[in-house]
Amino acid sequence: MTTNPEVDAWFDRLEHPLKAEMLQLRGLLLAADSRLTEAMKWQSPTFMFKGNLASIDPHAKRHVSLLFHRGADIPGEHPALEGGGKVARYLRLEDGASIEAARPALEAVTRAWCDWKDSGPAPR
Repeated sequence: MTTNPEVDAWFDRLEHPLKAEMLQLRGLLLAADSRLTEAMKWQSPTFMFKGNLASIDPHAKRHVSLLFHRGADIPGEHPALEGGGKVARYLRLEDGASIEAARPALEAVTRAWCDWKDSGPAPR
């Protein structure tokens, strides 16, 4: 798992009640598929492969919120993702135990995104 120094520095400066959980989620996502990378976008850690998969929302204080930018477009069924709009989906995780419990779902959605982007047209 390779981390981005810019994201490392952001986490080093971060003062947040769920910082440990955000770091746990970051590690899980980066380990889910070796094609996934990270960068700072919109003042948030963002995970990418041939387009933006998801960003951690640092403004949420009661749970770790992960925004899937094009979650509605990701192939397959991903019932852990919330939202009924045309594009975005969300995953809200309360603590380390819920992040660990969501591991299979997060790995599945990450692999589905990376496989889709590897086989499909260029991202919009």
